[in-house]
Order: sequence, then structure tokens, then C-alpha cells
Amino acid sequence: MGNQNEKDTVWCLDATSGEVLWKHSYNCPLDPLYYEGGPGGTPTIHDGSVYTLSKKGHAFRLDLETGEIIWQRVLIKDHEFALPEWSFACSPFIVNDKVLLNVGRPGVALSLKNGETLWMSSTETSGYATAVPYHNQHLLFSAKALIAIDADTGKTAWQYPWKSSRDVNAADPIVVDNQIIVSSSANTSLLQLVDGKPEEQWKQRDLKWYFNPGVVIDGYVYSLNGTTHRPTELVCTDLKTGDTVWSKEGYGSGGVVAADDIVIVFDQGELLLFKASPEKFESLHRQKVLEGKCWTAPAIANGKIYCRNAAGDLACVDVRTP
Repeated sequence: MGNQNEKDTVWCLDATSGEVLWKHSYNCPLDPLYYEGGPGGTPTIHDGSVYTLSKKGHAFRLDLETGEIIWQRVLIKDHEFALPEWSFACSPFIVNDKVLLNVGRPGVALSLKNGETLWMSSTETSGYATAVPYHNQHLLFSAKALIAIDADTGKTAWQYPWKSSRDVNAADPIVVDNQIIVSSSANTSLLQLVDGKPEEQWKQRDLKWYFNPGVVIDGYVYSLNGTTHRPTELVCTDLKTGDTVWSKEGYGSGGVVAADDIVIVFDQGELLLFKASPEKFESLHRQKVLEGKCWTAPAIANGKIYCRNAAGDLACVDVRTP
């Protein structure tokens, strides 16, 4: 998704060549508040359809093959939802016959079939993270709390208060068995449900995820620690204790993903691959791919990594073994 001339566009590209197969555009402001602007979420593909959400509450279901509109909604117009400071930024999350969106507090559910509102609890301002499944519940990182909801009814099962500067609760929580890692510019905590209520196992005030969450591999968390206001660091954290195992300075607010035990970081235009290890940091590959601000997490599929910057440039890097 991108924005040009105050129009959002959902692009479908050939994954091998980058050729444009179809695109769908609609009016939506660029809204560049302290960054280049444009959509904050990514498309979700499910069962032959593409689901998207704009910063201003335009929700679409598009045909995957053609880009034709199956249904559309303008949620702010329909329900008068309050916009958070940087507008909506979640990606749609599919649960059975519903699309969960971090819009309102705590979220809204739309029908997969026709887009009608199935439940909504509040029109108050939301957070920016995407819904995360947690056993028979779903987690929404809202503006002022981590909230567990019943996806069928929208009822709140429990909530854990979480206050961040300017309500920037944006990094998706990470679920590891019965535990939850939650982080923002405030700090990072490991939560665990005890008798149906979340209890803090540890708090690490020196670990802060601003936009993108880290990854957990074999009991250790690999992530970028810091905010956009100053240089960040790449860190390895012990999941059991919250202690920092090692750190490397000189990073920004990029994204982190993993494939098996390989951690993939795309940050400040550089693609970095390293083997997950608490013993030491050892780079396997570094490559300058793009210029400028790079906040979007990379995507990996079929031996290729897709990277984009805030200006809207998209690059594909082949990482298959020759």
C-alpha cells in the first residue's frame, strides 16, 4: 500500500518481476506527521481476497486476482470512531468469519462476507498494533492497555493497563506459550496469566520497541531497542529474566523477522542476516538495498526478501543458496 497525490493505492505486483498486475486507488490524505506519511498497515490475504485498512478508516475487501471491490466501508463515517494521533495503523486479522481491526477501544469486527459491523465496544481512540491470537482469545494493544477479547462477542476477558508517551502502543505483542511480551517506548514486560489474570514476570525499562516487535528463538528475544528520536541498538534478551545478553549500537527503527534460526533485519536501507545465538553476534550477510527511512518490516517468501522504504520504493533480494 502507498499514497501519492492524496490517494491511497493497493498494489498487486508479480513477486518475481515486480510487474504491476492490478492496483486499486481511493482518496485518502497523505498525513505526513513527522514522517513521509501514507498507509500504516499492510494488506491481509485470505481465501482469494485481500483485506486492507487505511489510516482514515477505509476498509476494503478486494478480489485477489482482479482487485475488484467486493465490499467497502468508511468506518469513521459509519461509527464516528476517534482517530489516534497518527491515525489507524493495524493490519486486518482474520478470525473465522470475521475481520478484526484495532479501531476503537477495544477494536471492531466486520463480517468477511459483506463487511457489516458484527460488534464494536467503544469509539474511543485505539492503539496501532495488529490483533494477536492468544489461545481462545485475541490481544489488542489499545491506546492505554493491552486488552484480551473474545473474538465472537467483542467482550473484554481482561486488560492490563499500559501507558506510553502519546499513546504510541504500536508493536504487536508476542505470545510464547502462556506468556506475553508487551513493549512500547515506556518499557518491556513479560506477562503470564495466573487464574485468568495477567501478572508481570519481569520488567525491563531499558528495552523499548517503538513500531516493530522482535522475534523469539530458543528462549531469547532479538529486537531493535529504542525510538525514532535517537539511535537504537540491536539486542539479544533472555526471555526468562529480561536481562540483556548482548547489544550492538548504530541502528534505527527498522523491522525484524526470522526464518528458522536466521534473524533478518531491515533498517536504514541495509539488509542484515545473522544466526540467532546468545553467545555472540555474528553477521552472515549485509547489503545496502535502499536509501532513506525504512520502518517497514521485511517480508520473506520462496527464498526472496522484499524490502521497502518510507518514500515508497520496493526492492526484492534473492537469498536462495546458489
